[in-house]
Amino acid sequence: MRILIAEDDYVNRRFLFKFFSQYGDCDMVVNGEEAVQAFMFSVEEKDPYDVICLDIMMPKLDGLKALKMINSIEKEKQITYENLSKKFVITALDNAKDVQNAFELGCEVYVTKPINTDKLIEVMKKLNLDIDDKR
Repeated sequence: MRILIAEDDYVNRRFLFKFFSQYGDCDMVVNGEEAVQAFMFSVEEKDPYDVICLDIMMPKLDGLKALKMINSIEKEKQITYENLSKKFVITALDNAKDVQNAFELGCEVYVTKPINTDKLIEVMKKLNLDIDDKR
C-alpha cells in the first residue's frame, strides 16, 4: 500500500509516518501544494497512492483545497471508483462546518488530533484497506 502524508507539523508528521509505515510505503510532504504535486507524479508514474492523509491547516495550500484538487485530478484522469485514493483528513479542527466540508469534498475519514490509533485501524479495516494489525 502507498501512503502520502501531508502535515506541516514535524512531530505530527513523524507520528503519522511511524504509524502508517507499518502498513505500507509512506511519502511525506509539508503542505497542500506539495501533496497535489506528489499525487500528480504518482498518477503519471502509474503508481498512485492508496491513502492520502491531509492536515487542514497547512501553508501554501490548505488540506481541503488540496483534497478538492486531488479529486479533480482523479476525475480528469478518469480513475475508476475502485482505484480512487482513500482520503483521510487528520486535523486539530473539530467543528461541524469543517467536518461537513471535508466529507462534501470527498474525504472518507475525518480524524481529530490527538489521534486514536485503535479507531484509525478500525476505520482502515472498514475501508477494506489491505492491512494486518501489526501492533
